[in-house]
Amino acid sequence: MRILLTNDDGVFAPGLRALRKELAKLGEVTVVAPALEQSGVAHTITLLNPLVVKEVEDEDASTLGWMVEGSPADCVKLGVYELMPRPPDLVVSGMNSGANAGINVLYSGTVAAAIEGSFFKITSIAVSLELSEHFDYPHAAKHAARVIERILSHKPPAGSLFNVNLPAHSRGEPKGIRVVPMGIGRYGEGFERRIDPRGRTYYWLTYNPPYHLEGPETDVTSLCEGYITVTPLQFDLTDHDKVPRIADWTWD
Repeated sequence: MRILLTNDDGVFAPGLRALRKELAKLGEVTVVAPALEQSGVAHTITLLNPLVVKEVEDEDASTLGWMVEGSPADCVKLGVYELMPRPPDLVVSGMNSGANAGINVLYSGTVAAAIEGSFFKITSIAVSLELSEHFDYPHAAKHAARVIERILSHKPPAGSLFNVNLPAHSRGEPKGIRVVPMGIGRYGEGFERRIDPRGRTYYWLTYNPPYHLEGPETDVTSLCEGYITVTPLQFDLTDHDKVPRIADWTWD
């Protein structure tokens, strides 16, 4: 199996390295990842500037993969079209430092890279690890690889898209796996108002991850309870139920 591995934390991120090691047990892994962190860029693609690409080495002087001065979506495009001799059988994006659950899925460069893979009709999986004071990437990567194996064992249709989140190591061993919808409520977001040395006002976006939420079972609530979450996604944003009703409106 040919696997394209990318992320939004950058090609040298420890989460990517840990996941690469585990994915190598499943198949041949090609890394194509951003040169710099691209958190929160969503599905940005580069149109007005050239995409500089460089092959990079791992700590043991072996080839790590390709470093791209672009976005996560750029990396997947380049991997499929140019850098891999044949298209991959699987695209994996991650492992991200911080959960991509709830409404944050729409902002996530990690998830966007998986969506880009799905555009190509390739099964694609985004993997993220809940924010914590101490990340245990190797341990989380073993859990992530097992989840990926389970997904693949069911032979999902080409282009299937999944979002996987793992609870922080501080919560203890995961209690299990839940297949849950994406939460749509806002949480933990605000701005801190500050004054710079020249007396100008500026604002810094703040974010406090939830540690307990009530309400319907979603990726956010289940993650808070210590479960690994799996959410099947789709990128068709059409509200199909409203199409026939709106089509009947008078438009002339």
